[in-house]
Amino acid sequence: MDDGADLVSLLHKERPKQLKEVIGSNEETTTGVIRLKAMAKDKALKIPVFAVNDSDTKHMFDNRYGTGQSTLDGIMRATNTLLAGKKFVVCGYGWCGRGLASRARGMGAHVVICEVDPIKALEAVMDGFTVMRLRDAVKVGDFFVTVTGDKNVISLDHMMRMKDGAILANSGHFDVEIAIADLEKKAKAKRRIRPFVDEYILKGKRLFVLGEGRLINLAAAEGHPAEVMDMSFANQALACEFFAKNSDNVRVKVYTISPKMDSEIARLKLAAMGVKLDRLTREQKRYLTSWQEGT
Repeated sequence: MDDGADLVSLLHKERPKQLKEVIGSNEETTTGVIRLKAMAKDKALKIPVFAVNDSDTKHMFDNRYGTGQSTLDGIMRATNTLLAGKKFVVCGYGWCGRGLASRARGMGAHVVICEVDPIKALEAVMDGFTVMRLRDAVKVGDFFVTVTGDKNVISLDHMMRMKDGAILANSGHFDVEIAIADLEKKAKAKRRIRPFVDEYILKGKRLFVLGEGRLINLAAAEGHPAEVMDMSFANQALACEFFAKNSDNVRVKVYTISPKMDSEIARLKLAAMGVKLDRLTREQKRYLTSWQEGT
């Protein structure tokens, strides 16, 4: 079981002889799936992997509701700062960004979205958020949170343009989304003012970085609640079962869960929550699969 493709990358780079001992791997994160698909495209991948994050019962729930809640939990635990009325800038409007933005709005923050994908940016606009370039958002933001999976999302140039007292955090996978190393070189002084909060003194202002730029929902909080992680764990367990039962027949590629199994995980989750669903009649099923009936 892997997170960010860290273990798979380590095996390929530093322990290649052990690859033959591995039946298969499963990947939990968006960042990891991107890496693994890149490896497969370059024919560098030597073991089969299951892209757990591609399952609807993973990214639509774990990423959105889990990251959304646990990120705010980490920020509030670290800073004890009121979110209501503040300008809250979310860099990235994928499933994690969506969840974070909606929950920050629910806390009374004025949420700004920064995106590079026009489809996601358009979605954010129609979801009722303000969308602007980060170079413009840095002038007004009180909080900045990166959830992109990319590096140097918030550069030193961005930070130099922020207002005094801005708070920066990351909830993407690695601690590379905020250019901490560049900030360290530029700052006149640095001090830890409370657990998980570092104050950087720059010319005419202070910036506060949470959790050293690492995942704030893990650094300063407890990660996602079990009630949303259970679906991710179900996907992981099924991936392990798949490789165990088909070890002699699997090909080296990135696998995804079947829609039927994805739906079954959702059904079991609803049953555990005490929720019952309607069912289509035979006539309704026939209508939905036929071209001979209609308007």
